[in-house]
Amino acid sequence: MIRNAAAILVPVLALVSLSSCAKKEAAITPPTVENYSYAKPAEVAVSHMDIDLDVDFDNHVLTGSASFLLDNKAKSNVIHFDTWALNIRDVVLEDDQGNEKKARFVVGDSLELIGRPLSVVIEPNTRRVTVHYRTTAAARGVQWLTPEQTAGKQHPYMYTQSEAIHARSWVPCQDTPAIRFTYTANVHVPGGLMALMSAENPRAVAADGNYRFEMKQPVPSYLLALAVGNIQYRATGPRTGVYSEPEMVDKAKWELADLEKMMEAAEKLGGPYRWGQYDVLVLPPSFPLGGMENPRLTFATPIIVAGDRSLVSLIAHEMAHSWSGNLVTNATWNDFWLNEGFTTYVERRIDEVLYGREYADMQTMLGIRDLNEEWDEIGKDSQDCALYTEYNGRNPDEVPTMAAYEKANLFLTMMEDSLGRGNWDKFLRQYFDSHAFQTMTTKHFIRYLKDNVFAEDSTRYDALKIDEWIYKPGIPSNAPRVASKRFDQVDMQIAAFKQGVSAKGLNTKGWVTIEWQRFLDNLPRPLPAARLQDLDTAYDFSHANAAIQRSWLPSVIAAKWEPGYPALENYLMTIGRRFFVRPIYMDLAKTPEGLEWARGVYKKARPGYHPMTQTGIDLVLYPEKKAE
Repeated sequence: MIRNAAAILVPVLALVSLSSCAKKEAAITPPTVENYSYAKPAEVAVSHMDIDLDVDFDNHVLTGSASFLLDNKAKSNVIHFDTWALNIRDVVLEDDQGNEKKARFVVGDSLELIGRPLSVVIEPNTRRVTVHYRTTAAARGVQWLTPEQTAGKQHPYMYTQSEAIHARSWVPCQDTPAIRFTYTANVHVPGGLMALMSAENPRAVAADGNYRFEMKQPVPSYLLALAVGNIQYRATGPRTGVYSEPEMVDKAKWELADLEKMMEAAEKLGGPYRWGQYDVLVLPPSFPLGGMENPRLTFATPIIVAGDRSLVSLIAHEMAHSWSGNLVTNATWNDFWLNEGFTTYVERRIDEVLYGREYADMQTMLGIRDLNEEWDEIGKDSQDCALYTEYNGRNPDEVPTMAAYEKANLFLTMMEDSLGRGNWDKFLRQYFDSHAFQTMTTKHFIRYLKDNVFAEDSTRYDALKIDEWIYKPGIPSNAPRVASKRFDQVDMQIAAFKQGVSAKGLNTKGWVTIEWQRFLDNLPRPLPAARLQDLDTAYDFSHANAAIQRSWLPSVIAAKWEPGYPALENYLMTIGRRFFVRPIYMDLAKTPEGLEWARGVYKKARPGYHPMTQTGIDLVLYPEKKAE
């Protein structure tokens, strides 16, 4: 078991001399782990990074260097970096005159989850530290795909996923959201492939396989991103576009035709977009998340390409991160709700502008469904049901987070309702402008809210139960009530089906994905086999998009309906998004025979899943390992 990360100490490291002369030796004192990082930014922090990497598909490694400009605030003689299973080959110091020398360094003992500290002795005039390194097969932030795992089946593919603490597995860095830095990169890839990063990107393949990137705005390490594959680009507007494999790129362009409109709606709320270009990379199916808000280049699951533009709220969410998260960043992972809650709120405001209030409300109601599902699993009295959550050394990938998204959205909607939309929008704009490219803690946010909204009027502040919202589990009594006439119509069809109306006799004309989700989520379980067959014959749920199948397959499992199992297996074998597959495995694991069947499929599917997905499902199908 991992103890509280703030209390973990690295075993004592060897003394390291500053020189071979008879000078006083400088010891590398054991760094304390805080916020999952060995870095001590109050002493010395990275201000800029230059990366040079070779991408080796044959050996599944990245080889090269990371060079760091330092801000040595405390005139420290040691800088600490985070690493995870990296092979550190050499470290070089450069002084303010451009002179280089070999550095003395120690790679500390490994701690579960945290990795190893790389501690480098620096000098008063050290301007830059360059680390030469190579990744290993244990890199949790890098996934290598065979050609067979891609849409085109002809070329390999690789991509990174740095959030929350996986950047250290593919580049040594100060891997904490408390530090921001600019960066450049030179990336060398096999001919015919395109490289992309969370930076200024190319539009065409480089004939020599060499790519140059620059990120001019400072970002935290979890927003570092790299992808390499057979990729093409399509513009969707003057500052927006999509990248994907040739087999997907035109479909993705059609699906995401509203990117420019989304941007305009977001700017009216958060102020000008400060990152230049906004593009979306639609990845192969193994990507574990719905989307990752890498600045200038959102990484997205191919599930969003549903064919009816009904799942594009996911992109509205990732775009909203350009303000909440990327621009104003949670200082610690305990403050995660400041990233995701504001983003979910802005997402729904974008939805309202583009698709109407009714659509935004339906999305909120589906979000509340997801929130309740998680709370049923962890218990509604869990402190993880508060907005501010103590991670306490747990794996950030495993800490329940729906409160950070959906409860926080309800909280911010309550603030809008209480203050009036005009006043609340003015506050939001001021909040983003005054904290741009800075970090934010929950305590600081509360102080800012009191100063700028309540003017020390504690009675009004208390009346809105703000501390209860933030620090206590559950939903306070002043939560906004959300309803949807379109969902009311869906509920009428659910009632009709329960009363015996055939599937073809239902009035489903014009329904989009979220309405089908509402319908399927609220059917009785288990249903008789004949009723399941009736539904599948009428609407072909076994071949619907992944979001609809996520709601359909639990009924297949509950009824042990054998005709649905080929689609169930195909779903688990071809979709890597953790949010979609983990609940299905959880349903299967409720019965001994379901668990046995799930383990058989998982054995085949697991190699194609990202480590983040693997970890979550391992705990579901092999709970005895968690006990160990």
